[in-house]
Amino acid sequence: MEQLVLFGIVAFIALGITSQWLAWRFQLPAIVIMSIAGLLIGPFLGLLNPEQALGDYYVPIISLAVALILFEGSSSLDIRELRGISKSVLRIVTIGAFLAWIGGSLAAHYVVGLNWEISFVIGGLFIVTGPTVIIPLLRQAKLKPRTAAVLKWEGIIVDPFGALVALFAYQIVKVITNDSIGISYIFSFFIGAIFAALLGYIFAFTISMMIGKGKIPEYLKAPIILSYVLLCFGISEMIMHETGLLAVTVMGLTIAHKSKYISSLGDIRHFNENISVLLTSTIFIMLTASLPMTTIMEIFSFPIISFILIMLFLVRPASIWISTIGTELSLAERTLIGWIAPRGIVALTVAGYFASILSEDGYSDAKIFTTITFALVIVTVCAHGFSIGFLSRKLGLANKHSPGVLLAGASKFSIELALFFRKVGIPTLIVDRAFDNIDEVKNRGIDTHYGEILSKNTQYDIDMSSYEYLLAVNDSVPYNALIRNMYVPIFGHQNCLGLTINAEEHVLDQLYSPAVKSYLLFGEKETYKELNRKIETGHTFKSIEIKENKIIKREDRTPHELIICVLKKSGKITFATLKKDLVTEAGDQLVILSKN
Repeated sequence: MEQLVLFGIVAFIALGITSQWLAWRFQLPAIVIMSIAGLLIGPFLGLLNPEQALGDYYVPIISLAVALILFEGSSSLDIRELRGISKSVLRIVTIGAFLAWIGGSLAAHYVVGLNWEISFVIGGLFIVTGPTVIIPLLRQAKLKPRTAAVLKWEGIIVDPFGALVALFAYQIVKVITNDSIGISYIFSFFIGAIFAALLGYIFAFTISMMIGKGKIPEYLKAPIILSYVLLCFGISEMIMHETGLLAVTVMGLTIAHKSKYISSLGDIRHFNENISVLLTSTIFIMLTASLPMTTIMEIFSFPIISFILIMLFLVRPASIWISTIGTELSLAERTLIGWIAPRGIVALTVAGYFASILSEDGYSDAKIFTTITFALVIVTVCAHGFSIGFLSRKLGLANKHSPGVLLAGASKFSIELALFFRKVGIPTLIVDRAFDNIDEVKNRGIDTHYGEILSKNTQYDIDMSSYEYLLAVNDSVPYNALIRNMYVPIFGHQNCLGLTINAEEHVLDQLYSPAVKSYLLFGEKETYKELNRKIETGHTFKSIEIKENKIIKREDRTPHELIICVLKKSGKITFATLKKDLVTEAGDQLVILSKN
């Protein structure tokens, strides 16, 4: 039995990450693939049921994973993302959430036929979206920053409050239906919520202060933060169930605020992101694999289908449209946000808790709680997962251009390269901290940004979603290396490249490992000085059409030709590096810098 449980856990982890990879490889919604994988190995094929295999540990494991995911999401928020959208976000998470609660409750009562007590609990729970479902969709759709920020902030802020609203509705129900329970019962709910928020703040403040004063060694920072997130969650849950999510959200928001002043806190974020991806993938498959076949079959009843359609096409759009009247959002943005509201892990986990306690209180309708929740999760995940890309493009809220290039450093070489890329339809932006350099670039009609690329503000001033590649082409190799290190989490190692130093090949072999050579541009002698000398002596960029599939090596070209990159038929770009031989197909374009 122990071996079966062990195999089940590792199988779910592997399936989750494989689902993420398949989604990336075939440009499909990751959540949809995870749902299909979970349903196949669980209710459809009956290979493994995580809930049965893990027994009493199933719910605590899910709850702790959700706490870590929500903490990671909230700790990634930055107040600078709210520039120009603060009014709309505030309205959506307050007025919009309230309208969605009322609308969902009315639909549950009049369409599904549930009693008012159950309806108001369900309506409160279904205001959630959450980072576990929103962030994978945003990563897939590549929305413009403002629209993506609204959806992300809504999902992370409303996620814990959905559980709290459902809990508040349950407390009200108990007071109304039980004469022995007084109004003090409601008062205790608010005390518990305030305690959870205060606890999350104290934990975050204490850890931030200790890290800022150097009281925690580097190798312990991430483990300490994660362990105290779990401790904070556990204490809150002990005091009052379902307040743990609020505690870790406040803790994450406080950490995010402190990271502006304590740089090492921001460095830990990348580790948290990796943990979040792993947990999201695994937990979502575990939840879907644990569903009984009877629950899935109940989804196809007319009342539940009608309820889902009303939630999708009436409640959500109406709550967004009404709450965002007079805000800065455009018609297109309100339309997209009014459609996108997938439910995910939080809804499923919290639904199980309320189904059990409502059943214990004698509500026969509680048995349908899980069925309705799963139906809404599956339908919204599929509907919004498959439609967000198409709808965002139709509404002009997605980046339609070819993958762009961000050039860090203005020089004769980078200017000419930017002009060539613009000529072939590749968006290009040059960033430089010297005003004279930027002024020269502007005179050539190239898009520019004046500022320090190593500043955090730059990441919010520039629409990074428009660019897929970063080339650090300054005259300082250490400065280029700093740029690479900072932007690798955004662009990836293979798309974040820099210039080499002026050294012989045997010296480079001693300085750089083979892995590092993969991220150094062009050739061994193609330094900043040499590249600009070539431009000054009349070298120009040219593209050569590839007639057949072949591998191109640097030594295949003449000494007067420098291989820059390959423009793939798919729109992707493969840049030449010290290590990489370029693999080309018929129809690709080879870009070289050559003497006329």
